[in-house]
Amino acid sequence: MDLVIDAQNVLGECAVWCDRKQCLWWTDILGRALWRFTPSNGTSQMWEMPERLASFALTHNDDRLLLGLESRLAWFNLTDKQILTITEVEADKPDVRLNDGRCDRQGRFVFGTMNEALGRAPIGSFFRLGHELQLEQLPLSPVAIANSICFSPDGQIMYFCDSLSGAIRCCDYGEQISGEREFALLPPGCGEPDGSLVDADGFLWNAEWGAGRIVRYRPDGTIERAIAVPVSQPTCPAFGGAKLDELFVTSALIDLLVTEPHAGGVFSTRVTDAVGLPESRFGS
Repeated sequence: MDLVIDAQNVLGECAVWCDRKQCLWWTDILGRALWRFTPSNGTSQMWEMPERLASFALTHNDDRLLLGLESRLAWFNLTDKQILTITEVEADKPDVRLNDGRCDRQGRFVFGTMNEALGRAPIGSFFRLGHELQLEQLPLSPVAIANSICFSPDGQIMYFCDSLSGAIRCCDYGEQISGEREFALLPPGCGEPDGSLVDADGFLWNAEWGAGRIVRYRPDGTIERAIAVPVSQPTCPAFGGAKLDELFVTSALIDLLVTEPHAGGVFSTRVTDAVGLPESRFGS
């Protein structure tokens, strides 16, 4: 796996490929910055954020993103850099902030929260922002750190996790949500499950924080392969490129800059036998 950008992100996350503009988006959560890389010309751009940007989504307007900031959902206009708040999230929980998020196959933004307080009690939740900007809490188990949100190709299964539990979970997904169950349990010594995606064949790819690898799971939850990443804290995979056959991976440098000089960078490798799916955009 090759280093694409030595971004030195404190906590690079939420890698998203834009198939229209052929560019990679991601966030440095603790660096309070939104990033974009365009492989065709090798250029990258960075936008400072007013607070930590946990996750975001593409929209049907290429000049507008849906932001999941630490305390709220908001629109971000790339043309004038204006940020317009949609709604605050769990304002009654001062130790809770937004974390991982991704659009479902119907174009609704699904995201989770995490507890930053000492002890990290599982008081985080999962939410869904609908097309009419209505916010609903999903009937899923509370979590300490919501992560791994992604969806099967047909949109009928949602995957997610509490990173501290060491297990990726799933449920039957639609207007109604049911059948919450364990999908895969990471063995001891394999770190924590972080960001995930589902490829065109319905296999799940997960970044193992602390284990320095990306793992591909079959739909039955068994491991199909593992790809080493040259840093120990990979955070989120994304398929990109014109054929969606290039695997990009963000990473974090928290506590690692001395021992891993490229920690916090973005890496990539070509995959010859799997392709991704175009990222779902917010909106009907």
